[in-house]
Formats: sequence, structure tokens, C-alpha cells
Amino acid sequence: MSTLAHHYAQASSKRDFAERYFSYLSEIMGRIDAAVVEQIIDALLEARERRSVIYFIGNGGSAATASHFANDLAFGVRGPGFEPFKVISLVDNVAAITALANDDGYANVFVRQLEGLLQEGDVVVALSASGNSANVIEAVRFANDRGALTISCTGFDGGALALSSDINLHVPSTRGEHGPVEDIFMILDHLIYSYLRIMQRGSL
Repeated sequence: MSTLAHHYAQASSKRDFAERYFSYLSEIMGRIDAAVVEQIIDALLEARERRSVIYFIGNGGSAATASHFANDLAFGVRGPGFEPFKVISLVDNVAAITALANDDGYANVFVRQLEGLLQEGDVVVALSASGNSANVIEAVRFANDRGALTISCTGFDGGALALSSDINLHVPSTRGEHGPVEDIFMILDHLIYSYLRIMQRGSL
């Protein structure tokens, strides 16, 4: 597979680079297992049916996507006659995150929040381009021990997170290419959001 750096080196202009970037994203997306997307959608719908809580976690750009994903799921797909999803983003409380990081170390900012909230049958959705973020891995391992379902989205080689999760959506990209990975994380959010919206209208 080509790399983003290769595309950049070959570009003859800004427009050409933009076209090559889009082509590169398309190339990566073509290698993603759509069956895993189906598994994720089924897991989210099953969580809604049993009234379990879905938690989202991530760092940096993945934190922004986690917050966006949680918002879309909690509010974007609400409608008459449909139970809302019970969703919590653990990246949004700055006071809690900074307090926990200061007092207990950044590796524990998610697991300490989950200790007081997580129940058996809940779902934890973890986003990490590298798949090796210590705080995300700690939270997923804790969730596994508590009997929760763990879903991860990873890039690069998947890292330890891919191996620790019940369901892993892997974005096959070159190490260090955070941008394309995070682009596809957001596409996954909007893909799932769009599917659920259309499904609720009875068009699927």
C-alpha cells in the first residue's frame, strides 16, 4: 500500500495533493472490513434494547471524535417511538480529567471514571489511532473485567488496544499518519449515525 508521504512527494500542486489525499483515503477505506461496521451497529442497537450505557473515550483528535460520536448517538438519532441511546462521553468533563490526571496520573483518567459508573453489559467505545494509549487500554481492560462489551477503533498496526477489545475496527494506515485515521473515525461516526436515522424512518 502507498503512504501519505509518498502521495505528498509525488504531488505537483496543492490541488494535486488534495486529489491524492482523497485518493489515499479511498484506498484505505477500501481495505476496511465492513462486516466489523455491521458488528458495531448491532452491538449499539443491542445496548439500546437492554438499556445499557455506552461510554466513549479517546485522546486528542480521537477525544474530539468521541465527543462528536456520543452527541450524534445520544441526540442525533432520537425520534418518536424510539428509545434513546444512553450515552456518556468521558472526555468532556475537563475538571474531572485534570483532577484525576493531577492526583492519580493521566493513565487513570478514564478507568477512575468508569469505576463509579460501569455496569455489566454496558459498552465502552475506545478510539485510538496508535492503539497504544495507556489510559484507553487501562479503561478497556477494566471494562472487560467488569463484563462490559468493548469496541475499539484503531489505526497503524492496531496496537495493544486491538488485541484487548471484543470488537476492533482497524484502519490500515502507515504509522504516524494520524490525520487519515482520524478522518475515517469521523466517517464511521457519520456512517453509523446515517444508518440509524434511515433505519428509524423505515427505509432500510
